[in-house]
Amino acid sequence: MAVFLGAIVQGGVGFGLGLVAVPVLTMLVPDLMPGAAQVVNMILPLFTLAVEWRRVDWRGLGFAVLGRLPGSVIGGVIVVYVSIYTRGVLVAVMVLIAVALTARALSVPRNGYTITSAGFLSGITGTATGIGGPPIGLVYQHAKGPQIRATLAMFFFLSAAQSLAILAYVGELPAQALLTGTVLIVPMVLGFLVSKPLRRYLDGGRARTAILVVAAASAVGLVVQNVIKDIWPS
Repeated sequence: MAVFLGAIVQGGVGFGLGLVAVPVLTMLVPDLMPGAAQVVNMILPLFTLAVEWRRVDWRGLGFAVLGRLPGSVIGGVIVVYVSIYTRGVLVAVMVLIAVALTARALSVPRNGYTITSAGFLSGITGTATGIGGPPIGLVYQHAKGPQIRATLAMFFFLSAAQSLAILAYVGELPAQALLTGTVLIVPMVLGFLVSKPLRRYLDGGRARTAILVVAAASAVGLVVQNVIKDIWPS
């Protein structure tokens, strides 16, 4: 259900699968994360690209991927040495700060520096937790709906493949994680199919608000999830 709902959100906004599904998956199968989530993160963008690939911002994508390369390496180190609880809290705090700063500003500059920086942060958080959408999504919040979805889809496909390779290299990608991620492709596809009406609604100038709401709500969910886990480990 979490993956189904996350796919609906990402199909409409451009990101959100990890934000919605990762907190639930981390509570249920922490030993399989973030590998299981990255399998789904790599497949879902292909459906968006099949429809809207012509709207990809290739120049911005290049900057984002350039920043993500070193960020992914740091994310891999975090997976090995930092607990799931600490990872979740740090990501949640970072997302809430980004949302607060973005909501107060009339516009967020979208240039080589900001996109590269967003890609770097996305590399860290995406590899370490499976949630890499907020940094790059916030930078593209003022773009049109189709461009947001297409550019983020290409970025997420390349990013997930990169993260899976790094997780496998550091020994944090068990076979069960790959199997679980494969099974979750079914609700992911169903969610994407349901998201079509949402895409039309958000293309009416509502994408920015949706991005900020999804990012903030998911960050709060991460904090609650990790606090409950810390108080009630069983």
